[in-house]
Amino acid sequence: MQTLVIVLYLVTLGVLALYGVHRSALLFLYLRHRHERSAPRSRFDEEDLPMVTIQLPMFNEMFVAERLIEAAARIDYPRHRLEIQVLDDSTDATSTIARLRCDALRAEGLDVVYLHRDDRAGYKAGALEAGMARAKGDFLLVFDADFVPGPSIVRDLIDFFEDPSVGMAQARWAHLNRGHSLLTQCEAMLLDGHFVIEHAARNRSGRFFNFNGTAGMWRKSAIIAAGGWQHDTITEDMDLSYRAQLAGWKFVYAPHVSAPAELPCEMNSFKGQQYRWAKGSVQTARKLLGRIVRAPIGRKVKIEAFFHLTNNLAYLFLLVLAALQLPNMLIRRQMEHPELLMLDVPLFLATCGSIAAFYVVAHHDLYGGYWQAIRRLPIMMAVGIGLSINNGRAAIEGLFGRDVEFVRTPKRGAVDTKPGSRTFGYRGRWPWHNTIELAFAVYCTATLVVAIVTKSWASVPFVLLFCGGFTYVGLTSLYEALRLRLAQGDSEPTSQAPSTHSSPSPQSMLS
Repeated sequence: MQTLVIVLYLVTLGVLALYGVHRSALLFLYLRHRHERSAPRSRFDEEDLPMVTIQLPMFNEMFVAERLIEAAARIDYPRHRLEIQVLDDSTDATSTIARLRCDALRAEGLDVVYLHRDDRAGYKAGALEAGMARAKGDFLLVFDADFVPGPSIVRDLIDFFEDPSVGMAQARWAHLNRGHSLLTQCEAMLLDGHFVIEHAARNRSGRFFNFNGTAGMWRKSAIIAAGGWQHDTITEDMDLSYRAQLAGWKFVYAPHVSAPAELPCEMNSFKGQQYRWAKGSVQTARKLLGRIVRAPIGRKVKIEAFFHLTNNLAYLFLLVLAALQLPNMLIRRQMEHPELLMLDVPLFLATCGSIAAFYVVAHHDLYGGYWQAIRRLPIMMAVGIGLSINNGRAAIEGLFGRDVEFVRTPKRGAVDTKPGSRTFGYRGRWPWHNTIELAFAVYCTATLVVAIVTKSWASVPFVLLFCGGFTYVGLTSLYEALRLRLAQGDSEPTSQAPSTHSSPSPQSMLS
């Protein structure tokens, strides 16, 4: 049994280290192409600018719907070449708010179309597909409800499509409320790593990267050629991205073009978002990995696609590692030659070292300086560990389940709202598996106590991350749920979408 525990522990560390090496490879590719800049090969003449349709899919977004529609209306592009589609599947007051705003903008001479569906078939993918069927534009620019696009974004992206092989151009996400709380700072740091390093490394080195579901422009013919929007996964954006690139379309990442968005301010909302991304990416892996392996594309593209689509499975190994910390530590103390297990030192370094370098470089290149990133790094790593039950469960469901219900992330609509404000009308549901997070918090705390009592000082820093992560995520989730229950009762709407889909039946924090 002791041998089994040790072997399982080292194998688990080895898998996590492998994903850490992949993260280091992405960082190397980024640094290698660091000074390359995305630029269109030519530009449209003003009189030849193509027709563009801006699509704004939304569902129950009463606090941000008007903000988004107003931002889209302020976009600087010839009015006779711009159409705005509000794709509203809402079942609450959002419909009235959005419809009235669209009517007012039409009265001002803007081409604004309001489309409402009652059945929500296909969720967001279904709404985009329905909107595309009626869109006037040959190019489609998508914004989720939590975004506030700047006036120049259409002009910043459209010139990339002078190249007829370009199917999609993705802008970088910025953050409206990055400094709101410790949680939003960690979220921003994680997303910055994805957008600064991952996207740039993949795109500039000739590998596939994905449209992020928003703040990206598509050529309509590329979507159609790739098979259209499909809703057999809950990350329809990632699914379509791989299908389009397999069909030969070129993608462009434009990090100099940014679109600010609202970060989830509550832990349960953040967990819901991460759950959807983790589950959807594994669903996409299950759907497309076989096709990718058989495709006539380069080996480096296939290898990167494997790591990209499966990286959320690493959360399962992280849970195993958390469970094995205590027995592994006790077994080591009984061994005659515990130094034989020093193999885990380079494995830990491959995992933790790659995380540190990855996010510190991303922060430096985006904001300048290193200290802020270094200071937040332990907290960010702890949050990632604390999410392992939430995201590990999502990975299992993505691997074996068939459910494709799309649960959107609640938006508050203001960057400075405080607890108790009206924006808490939408809230993330308290998940049942939060009790498992609390159980892991207790277990890791006991492991930390044993490590200190037995003077296993080498284990203390790692166990402390696990202890802090599960405790912070678990207690914060429980606190939010209890506070909202006491303040508002059960009558307020939640972030959950009704199950009205008619379908047949998603970047990782770790990598």
